[in-house]
Amino acid sequence: MPRPTEMLDRTRPVLLAGPTASGKSALAMEIAAFLGGPVVNADALQVYSDWRVLTARPSEADEEALPHRLYGHVPGERPYSVGDWLREVAPLLDGPPPVIVGGTGLYFTALTEGLADIPETPPEVREEATMRIEAEGHRALLADLDDATVARIDTANPMRVQRAWEVLRATGRGLAAWQNRTPQPILPLDAAQALLIDAPKDWLTPRIERRFDAMLQGGALEEARRNAAGWRSDLPSAKAIGATELVAHVRGEMALEDARAAAIVATRQYAKRQRTWFRARMKAWRPIGATT
Repeated sequence: MPRPTEMLDRTRPVLLAGPTASGKSALAMEIAAFLGGPVVNADALQVYSDWRVLTARPSEADEEALPHRLYGHVPGERPYSVGDWLREVAPLLDGPPPVIVGGTGLYFTALTEGLADIPETPPEVREEATMRIEAEGHRALLADLDDATVARIDTANPMRVQRAWEVLRATGRGLAAWQNRTPQPILPLDAAQALLIDAPKDWLTPRIERRFDAMLQGGALEEARRNAAGWRSDLPSAKAIGATELVAHVRGEMALEDARAAAIVATRQYAKRQRTWFRARMKAWRPIGATT
């Protein structure tokens, strides 16, 4: 099977999406070396500085080998929105063609389809949403949302449900209504080369397990110990998969075997949500086989 670089040109940015543990980062570096541009992060959790190993950010050696942008540059306690990412990625489109890689479908949608100019959520509204989710679960917020918004969001994703609820609470207008007023995208899909890694469940599941074990051996527990003192479940970076479980372990609240098992299950569930998003929203992207 030909490598992706054999079907690419060097004049347009490459978008590379795929589920977690599907080998995106290694492939992105191969493509970036071919294009001559940077590797640009499109993963909502890899922006945070406090979880390099657990979020599978590129290693220091990788960052030294090729330019990487928008990785680990946001403190873990600072909220970082799709709009923040879009504003930071825009100037990177002016230089050599980048490889924009990640698994956050909403980032790619905002980039190629546009992003509604929704006002920032006040801290008190976010706190109210977080408290309700902790007390009742994220599905309790769905009853407050309008039908158009419920039909459009991933209702299994707590982050998306919380965001939709916060928008309605803060603005009095549903998220769908805001999205209907979306401006033109900064990178239309036909101006890029959009690749989607096809990673079947049976192929991906053992990779998820092996990668989490490699994370444990590669410093994830040490990261958890460093983060445990200031840990709060409402921190933006606390959504890193496995963070809750590993912090509980280093605090003596959970056996490592149980933490490992829970984190792997959560990763599988996340990969399933990603694949569902990709099937629904990325039908125009070019599928490529997962071979790494």
